[in-house]
Amino acid sequence: MHNKVVYQTAKALDELGLPVLRFNFRGAGASEGKHDRGHGEQDDVGAALDFLGKEFPSTPLLLAGFSFGCWVGLRVGCADARVSELIGIGAPVSDSDFSYLLECKKPKLFVQGTEDQFGSVHKLEALVASLPGTNRVRTVQGGDHFLTGKLDQLGSAIADWLTGRYPQILK
Repeated sequence: MHNKVVYQTAKALDELGLPVLRFNFRGAGASEGKHDRGHGEQDDVGAALDFLGKEFPSTPLLLAGFSFGCWVGLRVGCADARVSELIGIGAPVSDSDFSYLLECKKPKLFVQGTEDQFGSVHKLEALVASLPGTNRVRTVQGGDHFLTGKLDQLGSAIADWLTGRYPQILK
């Protein structure tokens, strides 16, 4: 939760006046538990959504995830009725199964570096073209998986997408 991509994402959402919760998956950082290859981590995402749902009961939730958090988080977000939109950053499409998105009609933004070593932009664009609903891919030219030296473009991509969707609400 303390890497620069997750921090920049949270910062961009906070600057738009949205409630933000960052958390570590089980076994990461000081979190209890043991890494469960994406199974138990779905429960971690669910617990975070439960917390936000109680804190902000009348607010639709947006779920954003980076890398492994993208793969696990978007799966949970697609299935959870409280989540209205999804943001995937650094989607590891080169070695992870994202076929669950084929049934997900929720609006999605994907931000991907053109040099992401875990997610080919071409493979991501092909996947997104096959998905239902309104979806967008925003590429960061020359960006690696962690968008090194290009994090400002991540914040801009998120802000542009959300303010374009909600110009009357977001500051």
